[in-house]
Formats: sequence, C-alpha cells, structure tokens
Amino acid sequence: MHRFIGISLVALISIRATMAQGDMPPSTPKRVVSMNLCTDQLAMMLASDDQLISVSYLSRDSFSSAMADEAQNYDINHARAEEIYLMKPDLVLAGAYSSQASVEMLRRLDVSVVVVPPAQSLQDVGAALITVGHALGQQYAAQTLLDSFESDLLALTQDAEAATPLRAAIYEANGWTVGNSSLAGQILMAAGLHNIAEDAGLSYGGVLPLELLVLEAPDLVVSSAPYPGHSRSEALLSHPVIETFKTKNAIARIHNGDWICGTPHVVRAITQIRDMRQHVESNR
Repeated sequence: MHRFIGISLVALISIRATMAQGDMPPSTPKRVVSMNLCTDQLAMMLASDDQLISVSYLSRDSFSSAMADEAQNYDINHARAEEIYLMKPDLVLAGAYSSQASVEMLRRLDVSVVVVPPAQSLQDVGAALITVGHALGQQYAAQTLLDSFESDLLALTQDAEAATPLRAAIYEANGWTVGNSSLAGQILMAAGLHNIAEDAGLSYGGVLPLELLVLEAPDLVVSSAPYPGHSRSEALLSHPVIETFKTKNAIARIHNGDWICGTPHVVRAITQIRDMRQHVESNR
C-alpha cells in the first residue's frame, strides 16, 4: 500500500483516544456546533441538512478557510462557552488548541464535546474524517469521502514515487520551516519533493536561516500566500533572495486553506505543488 494512504494502526488508536477525550455524542446528534476552523470544514463536509447549526467565525475568512463560501450558510460563534451553550447543542466539535476554558465549561454544563487533534500526516486526514463522521452519526458519508480522498491521493502520487525527487523548502514567516513529521511536510513528499528541512535536522519544524536556504539552493520554495497588508514577520518573504526564486518560476504560493487543516482539500495543495515540480523539471 502507498505510504500516504490508509488509516494506520496508530491513527486508529488516535481515533479511539480522541473519542475518549470527550463525552460520547448521541448516535445522531441533531444540533451540532463546531468551534474550530478545521472541525468546521470537516463538519460542513459530513453533516446532514440542518444538523450543523454553527461554525467558528474563522470559517468565513477566505484567506484561511477552504470553505469560506459554504460557511456563509451557518451562524457563527467565537468559541465562547456562553454563546455556544445558548445555542443548545447536543454536540460540540473542538480542536486540540481550542479554548480549553470553553471546552471545560461546556463539559461542566453537560454538553458533549469531542476534541479532534490536528493532523500531522496524510493518514491523520483519514482519521479525522472517521472521527467526525462517527461523532455526527455519519459514518457512511465519512467512509465515502475517505475513499474518494484516497483515490485522488493515489492518482496524484503514482508518478511521484517513480521520479527522482527535486529538493524543496517550505519557507514561511520569520523563516519558519517544517520537516516530514508535519502535514505540510507530508504534502511536499506526496508531490514528489525532497524536503531540505530533513537535511537540516528539522523534522518537526524550526527556523531555517536565509543563509542556509541560499547554501542549500533548493529547486523549489513553497510557502503560503502572504496576508494582506504589511507584516514584519513576512518581510523576509520579500527578500531579494526569495525574489530570485520568483524570477526562476521556482516558488509556489499555496492557499492557506488548502493545507492549514487536515481535510481532503490538501489534495489541491498537492496538485499545485506537483504541477510546479513538473514545471521546474521541464525547464531544467
């Protein structure tokens, strides 16, 4: 089986642990609130009509959300326990980094809360789908979406396994990079690229000095699209060194919403990076 596809034993254990982190939801909850950007999108994909009543305000941010248009169809919340409680939910979906005060308050008020951990791999995308599908009582919909995701992923990565990987760097604000022990790193691998962060010993993440980026001379630099306006943390991404990658058409700007969260939208990020890889290969 392809190394990126299928829910591993570790992921299955993660699913059980996730469900243990929160109260077990009703078999088919009727009033579901999501208070996290990533669970927002998973819930919007899987919930039946009228089952999902509210998503977080971040889900409407077209810069960060892959489903900003769909989010317009739902009431929003700001992850505050009091506002969510007044919505009378029978299930709340939260992320591991959601407000712990809100999560604990809701649980003390006898509201069922399921916490979904962030995805660190492509296998975790499948685990999140199954977790949220189980919580919503939408197991069939989750399995159908998972099958489609795995099929798309297999089609995208078949050529990547046969290719000699080009060298690439994920380069973000303040020079932050991540290695293969991250969702972004896994996306890079799936697109057929070798991540230079691994060579620098940054399997999880860390700062990659600009000088080291120059010395490593990757074939492709991958980063998120910059936020509107001016940010000192993002100023590094406009450095003349980075501009040289632009002039060589060797930089890929990925829409944040396509790879911030572990959802099937990561397929779009893989597709964009793979296409950029093929473009660089054709011009070598």
